[in-house]
Amino acid sequence: MARKIKIRAREKGGVTTVKFLMKHPMETGLRKDRKTGKKIPAHYISDVTVSLDGSMVMTAYLGPGVSKDPYLSTEVKGANKGDTITVAWVDNMGEQASADATIK
Repeated sequence: MARKIKIRAREKGGVTTVKFLMKHPMETGLRKDRKTGKKIPAHYISDVTVSLDGSMVMTAYLGPGVSKDPYLSTEVKGANKGDTITVAWVDNMGEQASADATIK
């Protein structure tokens, strides 16, 4: 399954707001498949990092209680227009994704 991250980063008054949408099923492990009746295995994003030009500025630890396709936002001080923001995640099954955006 293709994993995507959409990022929007805008600087205003010395503070950059970073908003990102991560496409992921975020299964809790508690739902059952309607056809087979078996539980769907837990599959969720566990770690999210945001980096500014290669230096980590935020880490978040998520769990199975977060909804499908999580949307997060954070603010970064000291970033400038043209700098690169990188968002990356790892899930509990070892899958990972990352994406870059230029601050506008």
